[in-house]
Amino acid sequence: MDFGSDLGLYLLALMGLVAFVAGTIDSIAGGGGLIVVPALLLTGIDPILVLGTNKLQSTFGSFSATLAFARKGHLNLRKWAGLALISGIGSLFGAWLLTQFSSQWLLTLMPVLLLLIAGYFALSRSISNVDAKARMGAVMFGFTIVPLIGAYDGFFGPGTGAFFVLSIVTLRGLAVIPATGLTKYLNFGSNVGALIFFVFSGKILWALGLIMGICQFAGAQLGARLAMRIGARLIRPLLIFISIAMALRLLLSAGHSFRIAIASFFGF
Repeated sequence: MDFGSDLGLYLLALMGLVAFVAGTIDSIAGGGGLIVVPALLLTGIDPILVLGTNKLQSTFGSFSATLAFARKGHLNLRKWAGLALISGIGSLFGAWLLTQFSSQWLLTLMPVLLLLIAGYFALSRSISNVDAKARMGAVMFGFTIVPLIGAYDGFFGPGTGAFFVLSIVTLRGLAVIPATGLTKYLNFGSNVGALIFFVFSGKILWALGLIMGICQFAGAQLGARLAMRIGARLIRPLLIFISIAMALRLLLSAGHSFRIAIASFFGF
């Protein structure tokens, strides 16, 4: 189905602008999905098509940011290729898992996790432009944390970038700029893994996704340059803001399971 002709040029241009802004923000601190997905849902597109189309366009953004960090010498693609592959495999499994189980419990837990992340970055001094001591070995990190976050991205998605940055900074001790670069690489891997699932499921609006992908690519280039130029002074406050914004967005969404769970617990 060519959805581009149905949406019209005005709506396509608007979605392109949304993708550009999301790509810029996402390449700095993550959270682009909670800009793009609600915007796509407002057009009346079926939710499963929204998820597949979002993965297509976000793959362009994560690839763009990965390329930008690698070109500036902040990311060694060969060194971290194995982790990107593991992230992709985890995401492919997570996307498959989405068809087997309800994601309702994740909707309940996500705002709490995101607020904890915001609190950590607000109070911690460990995120900086200087490497620190690793708290977890590379092998353990690669075979536990990376596939778990990758699976989460394929299963649900919002906050993936924040989770990767938090784990890389705290557990592997990387400085903020290389940690952000590695996050984009791992996020690219997880995007590709989920995208493979959606391609074979036929759940992508290609015309719309490709147009948004081009805009996402351009926005991610801008965001990556800003992140590398300003470093922790930009990334830290944005991580806090994006995490809080995503938590509030989920909490305020219609029929959010957090409210449902609380009401059920108290017998309302």
